[in-house]
Amino acid sequence: MNTDRGILLKLCVLLLAGLLASGGAAAQTRASKDDDTKTKQAQAVSKEVYERIQKAQEMVDEENYTAALKTLNSLYNPDKLTEYEQANVLNYLGFVHYNMENMPQAISTYNKLLAIPSLEPQMAKQTTFTMAQLLTVEERYREALTTIDKWFVLETNPAPQPFILKAQVHYHLNEYKAMVQPIENAMQVARARDMPVKEDWWGLLNFAYFQQENYTKVRDIQKILLETWPKKSYWLSLAGAFTELGQDEKLIYAYDAAFTQGMLEKGTEFVTMAQLYLQAEVPYKAAKLLQEKIDAGIVVKNEKNYRLLSQSWMLAMEDSKAIPALKSAAALAKNGEVDARLANTYLNVGEYGDCVTAASTAIRKGGLKSPDNIRISLGMCLYNLRRYNESKTAFREAAKTPRSQRTSGQWIRVIDAEIERNRQIRLAEEAARKKRKEIDERRANSSRA
Repeated sequence: MNTDRGILLKLCVLLLAGLLASGGAAAQTRASKDDDTKTKQAQAVSKEVYERIQKAQEMVDEENYTAALKTLNSLYNPDKLTEYEQANVLNYLGFVHYNMENMPQAISTYNKLLAIPSLEPQMAKQTTFTMAQLLTVEERYREALTTIDKWFVLETNPAPQPFILKAQVHYHLNEYKAMVQPIENAMQVARARDMPVKEDWWGLLNFAYFQQENYTKVRDIQKILLETWPKKSYWLSLAGAFTELGQDEKLIYAYDAAFTQGMLEKGTEFVTMAQLYLQAEVPYKAAKLLQEKIDAGIVVKNEKNYRLLSQSWMLAMEDSKAIPALKSAAALAKNGEVDARLANTYLNVGEYGDCVTAASTAIRKGGLKSPDNIRISLGMCLYNLRRYNESKTAFREAAKTPRSQRTSGQWIRVIDAEIERNRQIRLAEEAARKKRKEIDERRANSSRA
């Protein structure tokens, strides 16, 4: 939808050019072909007015819009011009304002044009549609909708694109249900005219139904998109529709059947298969499949696939099996993100020495999205190794990030409490030894007595 403004501006250029063709200059061209038309136009546009419009047109061709605007403004005088002459002058004025990117003034000028009582039907129709587009570009969507509806009254045989424009205006107004009918109208007209139904029309219709949570329609549209324009994104969107409909098994079964029958051959296909297993919450199958195909050299041994493998093992609660994949991914990674994951995995399985090494490597490599988090993990591993002072240092570094201050502070208090507890235990043990010694001495003295 971000390209709507650019598309509409291009359409405006084409339609404004059409308006110019129906104005004074075009009237003169038609005059050479039709004597009756020539007489009529000569009565409607005086030689002086025509010549000044022609001069303005030359300035427009030279992109001297300021001079063209000055010429046309000096020419426009409703008291001295016929309505037909006014229409032609206003037509050119609107076009000049458009080229000067003064959309509000262009709209105001075209409003004056449309207010002329004797305005030719064709020019009224073309100007109304241009107005709808300009209002859309200016994000005046409610006015644009009213204007495009007026155009549909004037146009008895509309092409598909105006229906799409109306749907886009409804989109900007968050009127998703109202988007459906104009899009379907555009498709119907296109088929009747033996024109292609465009992919982005289906995408717009899909969006409208998705916003209404009509996942049955979304599913059906995705099937059409896949048949005509097969893309990975449509597979994923279809999987989402199946999920919302509680039909997750349909897509996963289709891929699984292809896999079982040996129809999957490419490494990327097996990766997609594993991703679908993950989406279906069967990570163990994803991990087994990826491990087998990576070991066989079918799936590329790159950082991305190793990370997917490690994620699969971790989701399958097989953290120890994720470690080799994470180590391989970390060796290929330029930043410390995978090393950070490796450190956390070591923390989960209680291998604290390796956790410290991996966390330190992650910090050294840098490029971390959340460096404070890995420092917290480092602090936890050091704590479990009873390296309290180093642990507190790690937590203090993490606390430099505001969101980690509370957690780090809690851990530092735990460490301080642990240190104090150990001190009290030592003191208690010392006191106990001293007491035991005194008792033993008294007993010895009693025995001698």
